[in-house]
Amino acid sequence: MKAALFVIGKTDASYFSEAINEYQKRLVHYLPFEMVVIPDIKNVKSMSESQQKEKEGECLLKLLQPGDYVVLLDERGKEYTSLQFASYMDKKMQTVAKRLVFIIGGPYGFSEAIYKTASEKISLSKMTFSHQMIRVIFIEQLYRAMTILNNEPYHHE
Repeated sequence: MKAALFVIGKTDASYFSEAINEYQKRLVHYLPFEMVVIPDIKNVKSMSESQQKEKEGECLLKLLQPGDYVVLLDERGKEYTSLQFASYMDKKMQTVAKRLVFIIGGPYGFSEAIYKTASEKISLSKMTFSHQMIRVIFIEQLYRAMTILNNEPYHHE
């Protein structure tokens, strides 16, 4: 199984990029992982929120492949502890045949088409984080899950 993280727009702050790159380097020792950046939508100032979500959704749908298992990182999703997320990943690694695709939406969330495509939703917190920050938090948690599954000392009870 491969894991992928789809995000809208590039990471602007270098300190976020450095952290993302560090965890990506660590993650590939455990499973194939890629972060796919969908370019920012052009002319958003002339679009409504729903139009922007639709455009982002169209771009995301083009990148999905048959057999992808899609998980939205959404505030209304299920919350996990790090240990529970490790268990979740263990199950997915045994049951997802192709790609496990996590998606971080744009500033206004997801289009209805993306919600319909998704198999489930996960929330990383009840708090709201910037889209830049949530990338780092998610990739770190994915790395943490892999170290838990491999009984490595990165995670402490």
